[in-house]
Amino acid sequence: MDLGVRWKLHGDGKSPAPGAVVRPDERLTWPRTVGLGAQHVVAMFGASFVAPVLMGLDPNLAIMMSGVATVIFLLATRGRVPSYLGCSLSFVGVAAVIRADGGSSATVTGAILVVGVALFLVGLAVQKFGARIIHAAMPPIVTGAVVMLIGFNLAPVTATTYWPQDQWTALLVMLFTGLAVVCLRGFWSRIAIFLGLVFGYLISWIFDLTLGKIHSADASGKVTDHWRLDLSGVSKADWIGLPTFHGPTFQWSAILVALPVVIALVAENAGHVKAVGEMTGDSLDDKLGTAISADGVASVLSTAVGGPPNTTYSENIGVMAATRVYSTAAYWAAACFALLFGVCPKFGAVVAAIPGGVLGGITVILYGMIGLLGAQIWLHGKVDLRNPLNLVPAAAGIIIGVGNVTMKFTDTFSLSGIALGTLVVITGYHALRAFAPAHLKTQEPLLDEGTSKYDESGENPARPDQP
Repeated sequence: MDLGVRWKLHGDGKSPAPGAVVRPDERLTWPRTVGLGAQHVVAMFGASFVAPVLMGLDPNLAIMMSGVATVIFLLATRGRVPSYLGCSLSFVGVAAVIRADGGSSATVTGAILVVGVALFLVGLAVQKFGARIIHAAMPPIVTGAVVMLIGFNLAPVTATTYWPQDQWTALLVMLFTGLAVVCLRGFWSRIAIFLGLVFGYLISWIFDLTLGKIHSADASGKVTDHWRLDLSGVSKADWIGLPTFHGPTFQWSAILVALPVVIALVAENAGHVKAVGEMTGDSLDDKLGTAISADGVASVLSTAVGGPPNTTYSENIGVMAATRVYSTAAYWAAACFALLFGVCPKFGAVVAAIPGGVLGGITVILYGMIGLLGAQIWLHGKVDLRNPLNLVPAAAGIIIGVGNVTMKFTDTFSLSGIALGTLVVITGYHALRAFAPAHLKTQEPLLDEGTSKYDESGENPARPDQP
């Protein structure tokens, strides 16, 4: 059985040719592959630490289970879908609502476990009936809008959490990383994001030595005088130690609050698989159901031991977009790093000490790349944004997702951001399509399998009503 754990060496394994793509079944030399794996870990660390902290869960356990989840995902997809599974930010609001109603950590993880089961069942349905049921609900205009709002929804994280901590460091890191991506050659350009982080560490250290403490918001958002690079947590952390485990408990009220998030998770997975397919040039429709089910299984396993849910990570898709290295070997290396971090609180503390300003400079580029992949899907799908049937639902959903608009239905149930934006795009498109005049519906056949292909020629297949 091919589990996708064998890779061909790409060229000489050292310096890919300019513009060359390292495919999922290829790899660079192992030292370079390990380095790329480390870059993927660093890319996901910020959100994977922040999300569980906001949810009141153990961040070290989150990192460990993200490694386990990534292994499950890579094995399930037979190494065809390069992706990292990290802690999902979609549940932060849900966790806050559950805790506000007196729920414990076990209640939070129990409710999310049920969502994981629902996600697994959706994946089975896609495997049974084919990817066309997803494409029927989410044609290119919808998937492009979802990918775009997922990426741009992360913008406030940069603008309100990371960038204000040290705006000048953020600006320098952004400029350095941009120059590294564009101007460096060979392997060095492929690890530009990692180089940007190292540069940011050094700049923060130099600024602390020369300028002293900075008066700005810290990681908690409180404006204080603090060091840019605070390594105090490193000395206090143990070298080896297990994270905190606990079992789930189930309450219907909490489950009902959490269940709508499955919409966002299906959209995230479909959008991410579509985005990876766009970047690699392969149609991954046959793996869409498997990817969704694998995400569900990984989330169930993580929440069963007290960890947060997992999802395919936009941050790492951004890293692939920047490096053009899609080797799943790098993700195996990343998963191994994550497992080690989970039992090494000290090393995790080093990575967690990355200054907020540094993350601000990096995420400006990464999050923007993710959002613009949605535009790439529109271009490949030849989506006509002059058509109001396409323009109206996409415009509304993107603004809702980017602005993190909230709809409160009851005191205990609301939808916001990605979930609400996705729902508006999907339901808005199909509702408008049901009432739209015939001439607005003739751009593409909704159920034609050709709408899900990545055809480099750009030719649309003939509609069923045409010879």
